[in-house]
Amino acid sequence: MLTPTDTVSLTGPLAPAALRRAAAPLTVSVDDAARARVERGRRLFDALRHDDGAARPIYGATTGFGALVGYAGRADEADQCDNTLAHLGAGQGPDLPHAIVRAALLLRTRSLAQGASGVSVEVVDRLAAMFATTFCPAVPRFGSVGASGDLIPLAYATQALRGRGHAYADGRRMPAADALAVAGLRPLVLDGRDALALVNGTSVTTAALALACDAVRAAHRSLTSLTCLLVDVLGCDPGFLDADLLRAYGHAGAIDAGAGMRHTLAGCTPSGSRPLQEPYSLRCSPQLLGAAEDALRYVDGVVTADLGGVSDNPLFFPGGAGEAAPGKVVHGGNFFGQPAAFAADLLASVAAQLGNLAERQLDLLVDPVRNGGLPPMLATAPGAQHGLQGVQLATTALVAEIRRAAAPASMQSLPTNLHNQDVVPFGTQAALRSHDMAELLGLLCGSLALGLRQAVHVGARRPTAPRCAALLDALAEAIAPVDPDRPLDADVRAAARLLVTHDVTHDVTHDLP
Repeated sequence: MLTPTDTVSLTGPLAPAALRRAAAPLTVSVDDAARARVERGRRLFDALRHDDGAARPIYGATTGFGALVGYAGRADEADQCDNTLAHLGAGQGPDLPHAIVRAALLLRTRSLAQGASGVSVEVVDRLAAMFATTFCPAVPRFGSVGASGDLIPLAYATQALRGRGHAYADGRRMPAADALAVAGLRPLVLDGRDALALVNGTSVTTAALALACDAVRAAHRSLTSLTCLLVDVLGCDPGFLDADLLRAYGHAGAIDAGAGMRHTLAGCTPSGSRPLQEPYSLRCSPQLLGAAEDALRYVDGVVTADLGGVSDNPLFFPGGAGEAAPGKVVHGGNFFGQPAAFAADLLASVAAQLGNLAERQLDLLVDPVRNGGLPPMLATAPGAQHGLQGVQLATTALVAEIRRAAAPASMQSLPTNLHNQDVVPFGTQAALRSHDMAELLGLLCGSLALGLRQAVHVGARRPTAPRCAALLDALAEAIAPVDPDRPLDADVRAAARLLVTHDVTHDVTHDLP
């Protein structure tokens, strides 16, 4: 078993970085304040359910589910738990990535730890303990509409924690009971309220959106750096980044993008041989990258709100000191993932346009009419060698795939559940699709990086800006020139990985004045 190397607290909102760390074993701490909140919520649930000696209807605890809320649930607590989970075992498709599943469970644990869900302290403690292991439920991709939370995927996760279905331990898929044993965990025992609280939230949607946003942000940084490197190796005049010009444009993202690009290009000397005005993929890059930054800031805000909120139904609110009633139970819709759906669709649009920019810049770079006379396809001996021809074909396919996936999901509401869920946001589909697109976007950035490394090998000038030169040197160290031809799939992936960790602002020994 791996040893946890990091600690996450359930007090206060989660940071997106915590979701990334959840993919590997980590320590999740339940402090006394969190435990007291959960215990108080549990006492309120018990008090309201048995108020004045008569059972009070509480959704999912004493009733059926969804459209069957008007019918009584099962009297036995264990049976009510089974009743909650069994009918949701209808998911299909491949298993979700481990990173999404474990991030979703961390979000679910944090939501329950706020004390508004009426769950037992043991549930929160046992969920927290899971993160110190490599245990990961096997959760099918398809089944959630994101309207009552992610019911079906979270039901699979919950069943695995009970030792039912399948799960992973140490990276191996096996029956969930065996995976719990390998991880040194005991099966989770739940009542009806515990079970419903575990599934009635948008945790899968939020986890996928947060991880996707993180990956698109990384690609945005990479593409900004690569655009600067392209400007430098071609000898372009960076006047299109002029601060006065971009202030006149009036958009905060473009102003900030331009400032960052000027910083990266500090020391760049134009060749004087380029056209007066560059193609839009260069000249309009601060406007495009800036608009993407503005959109990403909106998505960041939605993610932050979701990471700090409680997605469940119903919620339990203790009364204040001196109040006659112990508190109240409120039935509502905090499991409705519309904000994440809108944000994920916007993120998909950002990923599609960034991917298009990367592909267009690579197309410019391999075209001898526009690349300053470099060989076609950046081949060392055109005809005998084919250089980046295969990579450029693949980028076209990647862009087509991203465009196909960019159709909005949040506008495609489809009534279900006997019209109990008569509007649905489809946030889960939007978030998972954005997560897929982010991976393809990273490969497009890797393809452009490979092209830039090859361009200098076949005759483009060495960058004159120190930060651009540092990026080129990092690429050259990681990737050999394409001479002679060879399969380049692994090189594209290697370049994509390097870009995620490379920061051009910290790779020079001194800053220019």
